[in-house]
Amino acid sequence: MSFNDKDFKGFTFRSGPVKNTVKQNSHFWMDDNDDYDVDEFLGIDTTTQKGKDLVALAGYKRAISNFVNIVTEDNIPVVFNSNDESYTDGKKVVIGSNLDDKKFDVAVGLALHEGSHIKLSDFDLLRNLEFEIPQEVYEVAEKVGVDKHTVISTIKNILNYVEDRRIDSFIFKTSPGYKSYYHSMYEKYFYSKNVDKGLLSNEFRTEEIDSYMFRIINLHNKNRQLTALKGLKEIYETINLGGIQKGLLSETRQAFNVACDVMSIILLSIDPIKPQSQDSDSDDENDDSQEGNGSSDSKTMSDEELQDMIDNNQIQSSTTPDENLGNDDGSDSVELTERQKKMLEKHFEKQEKFLNGDVQKTKLNKKESIDIKSIEDSGATYENVGSDIPKYSWDGSSVGKGTKCLVVRKLTQAVIDSNQFGCASSYNQSSYSSEYGREYNFVEEGLRLGSMLGRKLQVRGEESQLKFSRQDSGKIDKRLIAELGFGNSNVFSHTLTERFNKAYLHISVDASGSMSGKKWNKAMTSAVAMIKACDMAGNIDVVVTTRTTNYGQGGGQGVPMIVVCYDSRVDKLIKVKNLFPALGVSGTTPEGLCFEAIEKDLIPGNSNQDSYFINFSDGQPWYSNSEIEYSGDRAEKHTKKMCDGMRAKGISVLSYFISNYDLDDDSYDVKAFKRMYGKDAEFVNATNMMAVAKSMNKKFLEV
Repeated sequence: MSFNDKDFKGFTFRSGPVKNTVKQNSHFWMDDNDDYDVDEFLGIDTTTQKGKDLVALAGYKRAISNFVNIVTEDNIPVVFNSNDESYTDGKKVVIGSNLDDKKFDVAVGLALHEGSHIKLSDFDLLRNLEFEIPQEVYEVAEKVGVDKHTVISTIKNILNYVEDRRIDSFIFKTSPGYKSYYHSMYEKYFYSKNVDKGLLSNEFRTEEIDSYMFRIINLHNKNRQLTALKGLKEIYETINLGGIQKGLLSETRQAFNVACDVMSIILLSIDPIKPQSQDSDSDDENDDSQEGNGSSDSKTMSDEELQDMIDNNQIQSSTTPDENLGNDDGSDSVELTERQKKMLEKHFEKQEKFLNGDVQKTKLNKKESIDIKSIEDSGATYENVGSDIPKYSWDGSSVGKGTKCLVVRKLTQAVIDSNQFGCASSYNQSSYSSEYGREYNFVEEGLRLGSMLGRKLQVRGEESQLKFSRQDSGKIDKRLIAELGFGNSNVFSHTLTERFNKAYLHISVDASGSMSGKKWNKAMTSAVAMIKACDMAGNIDVVVTTRTTNYGQGGGQGVPMIVVCYDSRVDKLIKVKNLFPALGVSGTTPEGLCFEAIEKDLIPGNSNQDSYFINFSDGQPWYSNSEIEYSGDRAEKHTKKMCDGMRAKGISVLSYFISNYDLDDDSYDVKAFKRMYGKDAEFVNATNMMAVAKSMNKKFLEV
């Protein structure tokens, strides 16, 4: 099912595929072209999926929340479905957790639909529907044997249909840019070949409540058959879809009045329901009569006959009811197979549930709900990187699309406790404080060293002034005024003030598996030392990030990942003491891919601010998945490109190659490192990492 290009004016739909080729239409009635499973067709999955990408879900939720708030111009909460949430309270929009890129548009459309109801529908009227229905409607219903409960539920369903048209039409007018999401939603929940066939078939042609409801909630389908039931044409005119599109219904009360009018037409059109106590012969006779009305005069249509109807434009109904295919008795309709009937019934049930807001949505369990909240609070997002790197292929000819890099913008204890990320977990935290982890005391050692360095760096926050007296211009020196009478005109002075530029320091630490042991301990000691020293200096902002590969809960190939562990602009020093023990190594070395992910966050250097990017690494970049092969020459060139881009922004790049042994200047690793990081590349033994912190300290004291 797809929308017509002219649908932007309202709710006029085209049935069938966008391109109505002969082949597609010739298979319209064939069993092998049916919607095989309605649940599958609707994307409904009530089971808990293993290995959910909680970061992606948090991103979807954030995007959907933004859309809802923009369209409704209101701060309507958007939450994931869980055991603690209900999506029937009229206060929040609840989304399912079975989300991916393919299902995103439908989820947005459904969220916008629900959000607009919260904004525009009268929920008090809906809650008191039973008492709002006119008494005369109940009286007519009683005469034809329809009970009160059926009246209430039917009017509710009709109202939901009319109200949906009113609400969605309003959004179409006020926020036309979001129409495509509504289109996706209606394609998903209302349009399928099952419905199209059902409308043209001999099903739902007896004057019963269900028949009317099926025909009513599909009135916006061009395959509607207004002659299929008595009074259906009048119902169509009463609902007046064209009038709704023009804004004739401005409130829920008006939609409710239409629903009551439609119910009255139904009650006057249906065959009276006879009590069960009447003799069985009458019942049998009635059953036979209904069966004859519904099926005995119907016929099975061949593909050739159906194609003739298509060629003669008979399968698409006209806006003029008298031209619609089919008669009141269904004599020109097509009979469905038993399987098609079951599928039609199932889809009709799904449509009714949609109208009642009873769309099944996959739930998050308690732990997933907690973890995804922590990920949301961390600001974790996926960034697309490496789009200029060719996709791996034997001949090197394949053009790549890059890959995604996970950026965790705020390290929190909740993120650590979730254990979603191997490089920042409660397991690392426990190991750090254990007897085994005593040698990994980089926090304590870093703070100690930083205190010593900080006392030297404090000079950056001070000003030096030099006063020049007996000048021929400037500010009058009061002490020299008396000399004016003796012919001395050089009674002016001026003061020269020298101060250091404000500085921004970004420290990026390689957290790949090969950095374990001394290399990781010493690199983090240096990072912590600079945090402490810069905190004492007062005019240096410092950001510390770690980079690696995250494999998440689902395992598999993993994605490049960078974690913002500390940002002096928003964090206190206590965070280092409390959370840094949770940091550790895992994964591979995505190097330049991670640099690209945070490129826009780096602060450029200028005449008033010095900017530094300091890198700690122990080897060449390497990362691979089905989307990208990041190694060798292509990885070197990409990393160099990122560093050159930083320098072009006035950022000084300092890179330290950390090794457990002294390196030969002619080794491949040394040459590759210099190719990536240039003349500023330095090579240090892990046992001499204190010299690194001292060299950085010296750099910052340069005026």
